[in-house]
Amino acid sequence: MESSTSTRHEKVDSRRHRSRSNNSEEEEERRRRRRKDREGREPQHEHGRERYDDRDRKRRRSHSPTQESSRRRHHDDRESRHSSKRDRSADYSRDTASKHKSRSERFQDPKSAREKSTEVTASRKSKGALPSQAAAFSGDNVTSTGAGEEVPEKQKPNYAPTGLLAAASNSIAAADGTSIVLKYHEPPEARKPPAKDIWKLFVFKGNDIVETIELGLRSCWLVGRELAVVDMPAEHPSISKQHAVIQFRYIEKRNEFGDKMGRVRPYLIDLDSANKTLLNKEEVPSSRYLELRDKDMIQFGHSTREYVLMLSPKD
Repeated sequence: MESSTSTRHEKVDSRRHRSRSNNSEEEEERRRRRRKDREGREPQHEHGRERYDDRDRKRRRSHSPTQESSRRRHHDDRESRHSSKRDRSADYSRDTASKHKSRSERFQDPKSAREKSTEVTASRKSKGALPSQAAAFSGDNVTSTGAGEEVPEKQKPNYAPTGLLAAASNSIAAADGTSIVLKYHEPPEARKPPAKDIWKLFVFKGNDIVETIELGLRSCWLVGRELAVVDMPAEHPSISKQHAVIQFRYIEKRNEFGDKMGRVRPYLIDLDSANKTLLNKEEVPSSRYLELRDKDMIQFGHSTREYVLMLSPKD
């Protein structure tokens, strides 16, 4: 029994000894490899140093005189190319300016253009152009194109007002067949006076009342000698055919509290008459509305008649 256990111990010891020897050999091998690696790195390091030295030599060689001369030569070539481009652009601008100048001179001379157009027209007529073409290519209605051909100008439409339509709408046919153009039209704010306000116009000749006119019957009263159009005839020779107008207008005004207050009031306007209109002995400006008030006196031209305005509220 004891011999078997001893043999077992011997075997275990031999295995341990063998493993230790193997480990020592492996350790020794690793050390040798490390040594060889260390020895092998030194020439590589030296080679790297030589490579860095070559770079330094090349860097120092780049500042050599030959390299500087080549750089200067390259810089000079680039400057020459830029200068040639600038010269070409200047030549192009001069040529363009000369072309524009020649064109402007050609179009600024109407006499030469007219002569050329007449020559072209004559040549086309001599070649047997159609009558419509000959009429279209008149000398005063021809322009030149860039391709050297002469083409007629199209007459542009004229949309400017001629006044004929306005005159037709403002005209009234008279009994003798002629048309009379009205000098006045009612404004949009024209209104008849309210029924509570009774406006009357008393016509005085001296101290006598020769006529009384109820102004509330209409909104506009045209005064003048043209019996076909006026509402209030005045036969004095100093009064114009269409002399002045008494117009009722609706005007909105604000009171002291800022509220809108609208009312219809009479206004007087002179139609640019020759001998003017007087309001309370003062001349009325032409084409301008003046508000009339109770007991105002109006005179037309040099007539001695006095037109007194009166407001009598209805009971």
